[in-house]
Amino acid sequence: MTNVLFVCSANRLRSPTAEQVFSKWPGIETDSAGLSAGASVLLSSEQIEWADIIFVMEKSHRNKLTSRFRPYLKNKRVICLDIPDDYEFMDPVLVRILENRVGRFLAQSAPIVRDEPGEPAS
Repeated sequence: MTNVLFVCSANRLRSPTAEQVFSKWPGIETDSAGLSAGASVLLSSEQIEWADIIFVMEKSHRNKLTSRFRPYLKNKRVICLDIPDDYEFMDPVLVRILENRVGRFLAQSAPIVRDEPGEPAS
């Protein structure tokens, strides 16, 4: 199982959309949070420790993440998606962008799931 954390500012539009979209992917466990004081879910060190890979929506998020949580980011992969705050929750355009930009990283990190020992999954 790969634990994937999505981070934006307020945790109201972009990161919750990403959390929902990728929660349906096999072998992926998702969570999301925000970095702003008024975020729906404020990012915690526990979430960072839980995550195998962290996606931030903008470069400013990566900078804030690094300055606030540097000790917890050792050996963590942090990827900036460069997605501006221009979309509503579950906006179809946002979903397509997320699938294109995030999907390739998750396909690389997802474990191979087998039905039977030695047999490929169907």
